[in-house]
This record gives sequence, C-alpha cells and structure tokens, in this order.
Amino acid sequence: MRVSPLFSLSLLTISLSPMLAGAQEMSDIERIETTSSRIQGTVNASGYAVSSVSEETLSLLSFQHIQESLNYIAGAGVQRGNGQEYLPALRSPVLSGAGACGGILAAEDGIPLRAAGFCNINELFEAHGEMAQRIDVIKGPASALYGSNAIHGVINVITPDTTQGDGILGFDYGSYGFHRVKLQEGKDFGGSGVGIAASLTRDTGYRDDEGVDQEKVSLRHRLEWDNTVITSGMTYTHLDQETAGYIEGFESYKDTQIARSNPNPEAFRNARSFRLWSKFDTTFEGGHALSVTPYIRNQDMRFRMHFLPGKPLEENAQKGVGVLSQFNYVVNDRISLDVGVDAEYTEGELTQSQQGPTEGSAFLVETIPAGKHYNYDVDATLLAPFFALNWQDDKWAIQLGGRFETMRYDYGNNMNTGRVRENGTECGFGGCRYSRPADSENNYNNFSPKLSLRYQLSPQIRLFGGVARGYRAPQATELYRLQRAQTVTELESVTADNVELGITGSLLSGGYTLSFYSLEKDNVIYRDSDFFNVSNGETWHRGVELTFDQQLSDVLRVDFAGTYARHTYEHSQLSGEQDIKGNDIDSAPKVLFNTRLSYDVTEEIQAQLEWQHVSGYYTDAENLNEYDGHDLVHGRISWDVTNSITLYARINNMLDTEYAERADFTSFSGPRYFPGRPRNFMLSASFML
Repeated sequence: MRVSPLFSLSLLTISLSPMLAGAQEMSDIERIETTSSRIQGTVNASGYAVSSVSEETLSLLSFQHIQESLNYIAGAGVQRGNGQEYLPALRSPVLSGAGACGGILAAEDGIPLRAAGFCNINELFEAHGEMAQRIDVIKGPASALYGSNAIHGVINVITPDTTQGDGILGFDYGSYGFHRVKLQEGKDFGGSGVGIAASLTRDTGYRDDEGVDQEKVSLRHRLEWDNTVITSGMTYTHLDQETAGYIEGFESYKDTQIARSNPNPEAFRNARSFRLWSKFDTTFEGGHALSVTPYIRNQDMRFRMHFLPGKPLEENAQKGVGVLSQFNYVVNDRISLDVGVDAEYTEGELTQSQQGPTEGSAFLVETIPAGKHYNYDVDATLLAPFFALNWQDDKWAIQLGGRFETMRYDYGNNMNTGRVRENGTECGFGGCRYSRPADSENNYNNFSPKLSLRYQLSPQIRLFGGVARGYRAPQATELYRLQRAQTVTELESVTADNVELGITGSLLSGGYTLSFYSLEKDNVIYRDSDFFNVSNGETWHRGVELTFDQQLSDVLRVDFAGTYARHTYEHSQLSGEQDIKGNDIDSAPKVLFNTRLSYDVTEEIQAQLEWQHVSGYYTDAENLNEYDGHDLVHGRISWDVTNSITLYARINNMLDTEYAERADFTSFSGPRYFPGRPRNFMLSASFML
C-alpha cells in the first residue's frame, strides 16, 4: 500500500454534486487535486477537509455572483455588496476593514489571486468562476500548502482543462438586463493540447445608475511525455462597474423606491488582472513525485471610495513573480515525506487622492483636504519552506507538518510625511485625518505546525481530528495608511490556533459529515478609539457544521449544508463607551443553512427547490442594533433536449422576499443596507461543440 502525496491525503472530501455513495463517492473524491495537493494522487489518508461545489452544480446554478455558489458550503456566510463586490466569511464573521481580506485566502488553480500583503476584499471577482470546473474550499488553517492569509481557510477556483473534452457554448439571459455568453473549446493532439474558456457578462442592474461589464478569458496548453506533464495557463479579467452604495434608514430595504435608489451614482470600480503560470509535474522510479509552478501576476484597480468623506479616488497596482513547489518522497508503503519551498516577489503601489473639498461639518472640511492623501510604493519578498511527514496503516493515518514563512516589506513614501496637506501646510483641529509614515522596512517571521489524524472506525465511518496554527502578516494598507496622530505602526502577525474533531461516513443512500471546531485568534488588528492601527485584539470562533446528502427515492434527493457558530470579542475595548469583551462580533449570524431538494421529473428533466436561511445578527460591536435575518426560496429546472443541448430556467427569490444582502450600522449613518433583488428569473441554453 503506497502512501499518496501529502496534500492529496485528506481526512474527507465533501462533494456537493449528486452522490449515490459507494463507487460514485470515491470517483468524486479521487478527482480532488490542486487544492489538497500540487501532486495528483488518490485521496485516501490523512490531511484536511476539502468541500467542493461540482461542475454539475455550478451549471445548474449559473451564478450571477460567486457568493451564490458559496452558500452551498457549510460555514461560509459571504455577503454580497453591489455589482461584483462582496464581503467574505468562512468560519468567521463577515470580514470588513483595511486588512480583513487577509483572513481568507482566495486562489485560482492553487495560485493566490493576490500577493500575501496586498489582498483585496473583493478579489474573487478576478477568478474565472463563471467557467469553473469546480470551487474547492478548505476550512481553517489546516494545510501547510497555504501560509499567510489562510487563517479561516482557502477558496480555490479550479478552471477546466480545456485541452481535453468537449467544447461548450452557453447563453444566459435574466431580469434587470443581465446577459452572458460563455465559450469553452480546445483541441487534443494526444501528447499535447490547447484550449480556451471565455465569458462576457453585461448586467444593467436592479438599482439606479448601477451596472457591470465584465470580460474574462482563460487559455490552457498541455504538453506530456513519459512521466512528465507541463501544463500552462493564462487568465485575464476586466471589470468595469458602476456601483450603487448603501441605502440608509431602518429597514429601508423594505421600501421599493428607496431600495432601487442609488445615493452614490458617482461610484465606480475598474479593475484588470493578468496571471500566467506553468506547472511542471514529473514522477521518478520508486514513486517519488515533483511539482514546480512558476507564475507571473499583474493587477491594477481604480475605484471611487464613496463610503468615505470627500469620496476620494484610490488607484492601486501590483506586479510580481513567484513559484510554488512540492516534492513527495516515498520512504516505504506506510511512510512518505513532502517538502517544498514557495517564494514570491511583488511590487505594489497605491495612491489616494481627492479632487474637491469635503462636504459636511467644518471639522471634516478642514481635516480632509483636497489633493493627494497617500502615494506610496511597497516591495514585498516572501519565502516559505514547508514539510509534512505522513504515516498510515489500514485504520490509522497521521500527518505532522509545518510551514515557516518570512515576509519583508520595503516601503517608500512618495509624498511629505505626517498628517499635513499635499502642499505641506497644516490642517486645523489638530491636523489632517490622513497620516503618512516615513520610509521603512518591516519583517515578519511565522511558523505554523499542523497535526491531523484519521481513524477508520468501520467501512462506513471515519473519525478525524486535528490541531493547527495559522497566521497572517499585516497587510500593507494596515502598516502604511495611517490616520490622526499615528506616525508608525508596531503591528504583529495575527495568529490563530484551531482544534477540530469530526465524523464522516455513508448512511443509507448518501453521506454525511459532522464537525466541531474552535479557533482562537490573537494579535487581531483593528483601529482603536484614537484611530491607531493596533494588534492587541483577541477573538474566539467556534461552531458545529453538518453536511449531508441523501437519495430519498429513485427520483428524489436532498442536500443540506448548515452551521451553528459563535464569534465573540475576547479583548477589552471601549466602543461607544461600552466594553465589548464577550459581545458577539457584528455581522456574524449564528445559524446559516442551505437545503436543496432535487426531483428527476424524467431522465431528461431535473427540478430543484432551494431554501437559504440566514439568522438575525448584530450590526454593531455594542450589540445594540441588529438585522432580523431572512429566508429565500429559489427554483430551477434543467432539460436535456438532446445529448448536446441543455436548457435551464431559474427563478430566484420565488416568494419575492424583502431582504438585505448585507446590513450594517455606523454612528454617522445609522442602519444601512445593500438591498436584495426581488423575484427575478434567468433562462439559459448550453450547446456541446
């Protein structure tokens, strides 16, 4: 019995495609690679849980926003903003703030979408999810493959191998001006192949003066001989978005006229991204295997910060190169060793500027002047060796590993320093709002150990557990976009200690997974009452997750993914003259679940009914304001007209529920919301080429 490569050795893989258990389940599990390993192998030993939204599920859903697909993952509570914007959540509250994006790593084909110190809260719109083969999710800091930014987990969009298989031409047409064209085509030459996947989206939107124009293309090339395969890929994306901002007023989302309004018609977001990679895989005599993936990344973005006084313009960009590697050495039938080194160099830049004077009080007008607020460059270097020792027998599997990561920032300020105007004059009321630190270097070193175990209790039941430490270095925006009197930061890396126990297995005509987790974060970075960026916060995240699927009859199946969780502040901090220690973190629903009932009307026609539940949650740290939550019902039907033509019809929000995609509260505006769309439809057609 050969031990498979480290990271394709999983305690569990949850396939959200239809499962009949048995052989079908194993087939789904064996397809999972890239996320759980850089070396293709059979998933049959230790590791961590990988939840996967399958290609079939994605085709039936045909999401307008990637958040819709992540509803199928237990523990994910992503909240949609406007257009392609969102705020992420995975075994966490909804993450917001300057560096909050550092809590969840977003990737495409195993390569992070952004460099570790330059994440963006909306970065998943740069992945080609519209044409994904599947979307994989790792929960918690369990994998040594992923370092900084993977505290709460990893969301990995897997693009299809278009060099093999059939081509596809698809059309989507929906309410409020939504339409999209999708193309997938390739040519297999045997030992090589080329392919393309492309999508073009237009959405004029439900609200006034909003809209999305988005284009994405992914190219693929494959070359193989003997025991070696070289796979290369390129993804280019462009987003041109007219953004609608928050609406204000208690439960204003229930007023149709207000819900459709746009208080920020001047808001926009324009973003481009380019990624090029080439993955070298080879095997050696004795079963050893090597994977090396160099890559290039280039991105730029412009957007109006309509949520800030003065509504400044941010322009940011980053370009860099990196490499991912993994070598699997097989010692014997029971033991193998994985080692690797990841390295990356990135050049980033950011400018924030304001054209005209700030509107509002005399204080705002004086302390937020027109002109440049920030203009800086940051060069970042990352080096991260990792290892894991794997042992397994017939019933037990144990994995012990770790990752050491060193990150260096070299920051250069291109303006005057301190909290003065661009021309060097001082602001009244004690100084300008924005403070620019002097040139500096910052270094962060972190080590994260990992231990996981699996025990085969019976042919149908497996027990699993693990302990792991995660971390994230401070983001560049947390270090260098300072405010008020702060002129330098002394931030530490955020750390997270995670413990997880669970059981998974097959039952009747389906499968289930029940898991319990507790994750404690230390050195949490936040902005204190003096508007200083500090890293002395503590939070606690614990919960229970249940995923199951069951074939109720020959034609009826149910799929469920749900969680009950608590997310609390564990440090003393005054907010509104109240100590928030022990309070629930805002934007943290305790209960989230998604249930889908699928009915095979005939062999060619499948219908599906979906129920999505979001419980109420507090919208402020003081726990004085809250959103009541909501329940949504969606319906879908697919019809295989022929072997090469499939038609789809979907009705979203069938009961026309008035709800908020996101609810928030600030002391300046009071309650504010991103309103959800009322009942809407989509028709689609897919043609095999």
